[in-house]
Amino acid sequence: MSADAAPAPPHKPLSAAQKALRKLGLLRDIDLALHLPLRYEDETRITTLAQAREGEVVQLEGVVTQQEITYRPRRQLLVTLDDGTDTCTLRFFTFYPSHQKALAVGARVRVRGEIRGGFLGRSIMHPSFHAAGGELPDALTPVYPSSAQLPQAYLRKAVASGLRRADLSETLPPELLPSLRQALQGQHAPVMSLREALHFLHHPGPDVSLAALEDRSHPAWQRLKAEELLAQQLSQQMSRRERDALRAPRLGAPAGGLHEQLLAALPFALTAAQRRVVEEIAHDLARPVPMHRLLQGDVGSGKTVVAALAAAVAIGAGWQCALMAPTEILAEQHFAKLVGWLEPLLAPLGKRVAWLTGSQKKKQRTEMLALIASGEAALVVGTHAVIQDQVRFQRLALAIIDEQHRFGVAQRLALRSKTGDDAPAQAGEPHLLMMTATPIPRTLAMSYYADLDVSTIDELPPGRTPIVTKVVADSRRAEVIERIRAQVAQGRQVYWVCPLIEESEALDLSNATATHAELSTALPEAMVGLLHSRMPAAEKKAVMTLFSEGVMGVLVSTTVIEVGVDVPNASLMVIEHAERFGLSQLHQLRGRVGRGAAASACVLMYTPPEGGRLGETARARLRAMVDTSDGFEIARRDLEIRGPGEFLGARQSGAPLLRFADLATDAHLLGWARDAARALLDHHPARADQHVARWLGGKAEYLKA
Repeated sequence: MSADAAPAPPHKPLSAAQKALRKLGLLRDIDLALHLPLRYEDETRITTLAQAREGEVVQLEGVVTQQEITYRPRRQLLVTLDDGTDTCTLRFFTFYPSHQKALAVGARVRVRGEIRGGFLGRSIMHPSFHAAGGELPDALTPVYPSSAQLPQAYLRKAVASGLRRADLSETLPPELLPSLRQALQGQHAPVMSLREALHFLHHPGPDVSLAALEDRSHPAWQRLKAEELLAQQLSQQMSRRERDALRAPRLGAPAGGLHEQLLAALPFALTAAQRRVVEEIAHDLARPVPMHRLLQGDVGSGKTVVAALAAAVAIGAGWQCALMAPTEILAEQHFAKLVGWLEPLLAPLGKRVAWLTGSQKKKQRTEMLALIASGEAALVVGTHAVIQDQVRFQRLALAIIDEQHRFGVAQRLALRSKTGDDAPAQAGEPHLLMMTATPIPRTLAMSYYADLDVSTIDELPPGRTPIVTKVVADSRRAEVIERIRAQVAQGRQVYWVCPLIEESEALDLSNATATHAELSTALPEAMVGLLHSRMPAAEKKAVMTLFSEGVMGVLVSTTVIEVGVDVPNASLMVIEHAERFGLSQLHQLRGRVGRGAAASACVLMYTPPEGGRLGETARARLRAMVDTSDGFEIARRDLEIRGPGEFLGARQSGAPLLRFADLATDAHLLGWARDAARALLDHHPARADQHVARWLGGKAEYLKA
């Protein structure tokens, strides 16, 4: 260190409020400027008690005439306020010496709260208060989303300084404003700038319609929603353009090649929808640009065979393929099918299908890793074990991810980075095919999935029987068990699903274990099995084998059987506490029956809260299940009920979901944002970068997975 170099000043520790700001993600001036009020308080006027109506939130000014602490029915501070027109009691159940000091007899104060009537006269519970005096504010007072460590007064100051310092320069070029005005449903007034919109929303005047602020229909809100949707569209289109600049292996599918041999060997014919989707994928694989395609199809529409044909194209071209599924049971189902279809075709080529999961014995795992590294394993099927560090592919050209919403972004990025050390220089990135049985509604496809090409299997294979869905109260449990007895007597099999209660795995387990014991006693003539997430893999496999082979009549399970289990002889599904499941999950579960020729049914058994009835959301979900078995209609209703945050699951892990715009009500702005993003990227790339940085910061990377 040179003599004249000063030592670095020590870092000042962060205060509790600063830590709380960070926790809320308020790191930059623009983050503070975009932290908008939850609601507003009107402190611009003072109401007299003579004018105040019961149930109204008012601001009063008066003198404290009495103060006492009483202990009936519990300890409380009672303060009497006289404003010259009437008196009112201020009631505090939680209070400190500072309250008593500020509300001493003779003090003149301003208080704000909801007026309540009553036998003993008017009162306000826990009003906000401060000493009277000073000018009344000329704008509504914002109330911000906050936390216990972050008082509103501190947050208001932080937001105000962030708003002053933030760069709010216009990123929209003037030529895009007319189309935005048109998108804002023919709004005649000039479109507000971002600066005007934010200043207005943080400090609206007292004469503004609170309803327009609360339902977000005010022009200031509309401008913010348009900006947010534009940022999302820009990041999606940027990632698509970046990917289009990358290289991937060209995977041709010559006549008489492996994919045609597989088609000829299949014991069934593809549906028209499957053939169309196979062609779309083959067309992508033949291009030197990485495929990034989402294959969506309802439960049982035959996505696995499409994946097998895509794998056959890659293997036929001399490359490797990896298929990753979220659970071991689902991975094993895929493995069994793919081995049956592909192994006879791969054996003459000296290739095979490898199996990789976290629960494998070390010896078997080492053997599989060697097969993958040497390239002898042309197809690798497994769970997230496929993306672990020690897995080395020789020439990976195609990655297939099933139930992609179950995987986080980091996991998808890890799979994309495994092309292989020995792969030729032209290999570049592997092609990526994601599959989902949760269809994506159109507005989601346009927004969160705008960077993907979407293929849809919109017909079911012939021979699938319709499923009758019934909603039954838990009080009719005995009738349901009799129905199970009748099914088992006919040689049929039954699923009984218990809910997963995230807060407590132990509770899930006791619920499933108790149900298993109850059914075992009630149905001595049937073998009743139990399957839950805590069981060792070998035990799970043994139970599933007994059920798949028809030995076990009834399977009690937590939701590990939600996806991919295929037992054609199962004709009845009972879902206990159906009110606790999401709509897409209920639809997925229902799809486990109706896979054979027998008439199938799904019983949604609900338990109303004590002495009450089910909430509106739960009723809407169960009603939707009875109304339709169309996965696309189910997905549309699910989005309506839950909103995109929950619907998307882990796709956006780490990326911001829409905070201000709502896909259900703002679809008119989504179309504008898509076109505007294209125009900005083509003609104003610097403004596009500035817009994405402002809205997404470092989170844009997550949208590219």
